[in-house]
Amino acid sequence: MDVTALQQKIEALFSKPAKEAVDDALIRDFEAWFPEFVGLLTSGKIRAAEPREGRWTANIWVKKGILLGFRLGRLTEYSIDSRFRYFDKHTYPLRVTELGDGVRIVPGGTSARMGSYLAPGVVIMPPAYINVGGYVDCDTMIDSHALVGSCAQIGARVHLSAAAQVGGVLEPIGASPVVIEDDVMVGGNSGIYEGTVVRRGAVIGAGTILTSSIPVYDLVRETVLRASAEGPLTIPENAVVIPGARPAGKGEFARAHGLSAACALIVKYRDERTDAATALESGLRI
Repeated sequence: MDVTALQQKIEALFSKPAKEAVDDALIRDFEAWFPEFVGLLTSGKIRAAEPREGRWTANIWVKKGILLGFRLGRLTEYSIDSRFRYFDKHTYPLRVTELGDGVRIVPGGTSARMGSYLAPGVVIMPPAYINVGGYVDCDTMIDSHALVGSCAQIGARVHLSAAAQVGGVLEPIGASPVVIEDDVMVGGNSGIYEGTVVRRGAVIGAGTILTSSIPVYDLVRETVLRASAEGPLTIPENAVVIPGARPAGKGEFARAHGLSAACALIVKYRDERTDAATALESGLRI
């Protein structure tokens, strides 16, 4: 089935109310074409979001297809034995990865669902998790306890440090997921959520939280970056971002207690010294 026909199948089925009874014939038809859809996601031939004219845009029909997998999937058993027991939707088993894929998954508890794309040269340290719709481009390092959430788009030569969390945005259906562009360094214990876009070459310092509700103060350009109804929070190319704090409010109570609220600060833009300090260890990707 070509992609256009697959899209038409998804649009037609998704338009049915979620609570509407689904007959056996419809389920048989769904189970005939849905593995092809998941296979296209797994191969990277379709993806949940793409750059178009410099702006990341959600492929809404792809996200609808992923949601159908949850809506119509049956709970099934994926247990290894009587002690290691696992249960998930039959539509999203563990990703089948072969030696020829050129992906290094180090033993120790990593999981990737079918419908996630892992390019050649990706290295995954245990334990890590890549959810359905996640896209991880070539030569990226996903370190221990890192998460690539549903539909998150990770570029090439990215380093997701230990315990970095890249949130998924499956719903609302039209929202672009979190995007980490090429050559980004994401420090340990960072969290990037709610459709945030981190542009090429940025460095996100350890412990930084980026969401649609947290402002980012650019100390170099003297501007404040925020998400808006027109677009997500976007971190500029080559920005170096660290955690910060700002006064929690103007009231006497906040002042009396010295309260502050979280923010993030752009303290510089990458130069040759920063590049050397954050260069990915190419030897680890051999």
